[in-house]
Amino acid sequence: MTTAAGRDPGLQPERTRLAWRRTTLSCTVVALLAFRQALHAGATAAGVVAVALSLLAWLGFLRVAHRRVTGMGSARPPAALSPRHALTAVACTVALAVFAVATLF
Repeated sequence: MTTAAGRDPGLQPERTRLAWRRTTLSCTVVALLAFRQALHAGATAAGVVAVALSLLAWLGFLRVAHRRVTGMGSARPPAALSPRHALTAVACTVALAVFAVATLF
């Protein structure tokens, strides 16, 4: 039972916080692998651009994830994820995948 002003005492906030952290970790691994691949392939212009864009996308996702994780830690329910923040998180995740593939070629 929850009150209108209170927080759900169940495990849902913790699961959501852990999901954001897992996704952040996955994005970090993708960015690091893109960087590693670019170093092993040699420093080409396309590789440097892909790594730089990967870093920017990772930082964007990290900002959105940090806001959500810190919002989950408060005593009151966090505000709903705005469409702009949701789009930013999705765009950063997709961009990281594209840039990681781009460093392979």
